[in-house]
Amino acid sequence: MPYPNIIHHGAINGVTGSCHQLHMAAQSSLLIDCGIFQGNEPADDDRANNIEFSINGIKALIVTHVHADHIGRIPHLLAAGFEGPIICSEPSAKLLPLVLEDAFKLEFSRDTRTLDRYLQRVQKQTVAVPFGQWFPISQSDTLQARIRLQRAGHILGSAYVECDLTYPQKAVNQRIVFSGDLGAPNTPLLLGPQSPERADILILESTYGDRLHEDRATRQDRLELAIDKALADQGTLLIPAFSLGRTQELLYEIEDILHRKSLTTPASVSLDGDQSLPINWPQLPVIIDSPLASRLTATYRGLDIYWNADAQQRLKAGRNPLNFQQLITVDSHAKHLQVVNYLSSTGRPAIVIAANGMCSKGRIVNYLKAMLGDARHNVLFMGYQAQGTPGAAIQMYGPKGGYVDFEGERHRISADITTLGGYSAHADQLDLLNFVSGMDHWPEQIRLVHGEMSAKQALAAELQGLYGARNLPVDVLIPAS
Repeated sequence: MPYPNIIHHGAINGVTGSCHQLHMAAQSSLLIDCGIFQGNEPADDDRANNIEFSINGIKALIVTHVHADHIGRIPHLLAAGFEGPIICSEPSAKLLPLVLEDAFKLEFSRDTRTLDRYLQRVQKQTVAVPFGQWFPISQSDTLQARIRLQRAGHILGSAYVECDLTYPQKAVNQRIVFSGDLGAPNTPLLLGPQSPERADILILESTYGDRLHEDRATRQDRLELAIDKALADQGTLLIPAFSLGRTQELLYEIEDILHRKSLTTPASVSLDGDQSLPINWPQLPVIIDSPLASRLTATYRGLDIYWNADAQQRLKAGRNPLNFQQLITVDSHAKHLQVVNYLSSTGRPAIVIAANGMCSKGRIVNYLKAMLGDARHNVLFMGYQAQGTPGAAIQMYGPKGGYVDFEGERHRISADITTLGGYSAHADQLDLLNFVSGMDHWPEQIRLVHGEMSAKQALAAELQGLYGARNLPVDVLIPAS
């Protein structure tokens, strides 16, 4: 086997299960991400989330960010015997235990002692690396390897990975870049990604490789209109959102809407009793119904040194973009059921943000079961819905008055269904092309992963055109494995 060599263990037939192995030399490799498959990816393999590859020689796991489709197989990796370092950015090191704890409870065990042992092991193996600093992996006569994490702008702590490999005996140096998930420009709270100076090989995500996002400059206005419509319908606005990233982004923009409207006057908001909730902005409850989202949001607040300039300015002005007056958190399951029953039976206006973003599990499912059949309510999608998920079915069939299945039970969709563009945390086609063209030394090989086939093919064609305009050669690959 010639080195370096890259094998893909996920994110090659869709957008989930990211896991890539960089073989640097015989018995020496790096694993970049170790995520679970979601939706129907892959549809015919119940063992897909198991570790079906050898872990011998893996020197380290490098985590680009802490979304489940990038870290969800870590428990399986540890169970397979991996004892090496888990390298990630400093913010990701704070967020990783929270996400893995939640995943462990859902998939493996809620036993306190078992969970504590698992989390202690994760924390022991985690190595936090500052952005922009080289970290040594191997220093020998045959291989000198180091990695560097750079801001990817996807969620707080997200990174792309530069792998610098030098083979002294051959006088060869290779720079291999794994994009992870790249964010779009002007994402709330986050600094946008900057292209690396060079790459010989680039492993590039392609989630939105075949499209351009709606104008992000006006997206907050569209969010405001969506909320106004929900208020006019005198029902609840349900927003399925992943606990990490999207929830905090939504809170940031809702707080700004309230601030701009000068409607931040403290108000007493209660979900208990028989009193009617007002339908005007000043007292509209904004409910986070997710214990994980609440904990992650608190951690986000503690990581404000990593926020962008706009967010820093809001803090200096005395504002609390992730902890404003009308924000209500629901933690206990009993309180959750109470809120679902209260809002579904009364139709009182409120905004509910609940996980998960694809409606495949989590507390959002109970809201949807109870409220999809009532035309007073609204569902607002703000992110990608993977094929095979209930979110994708609601998005497709809801406007047609169709139905969705939850746990084998059919639920008719009478609620208004809206998909709001401009909120994707992923780079679009132009952003991906700019990531490549922004390098001083363009990659000679680009591997497209983390996208549907149509998106990969469209992006491949655009990349070929980009290189052709400069008369540069490039090998654009769509890996099958």
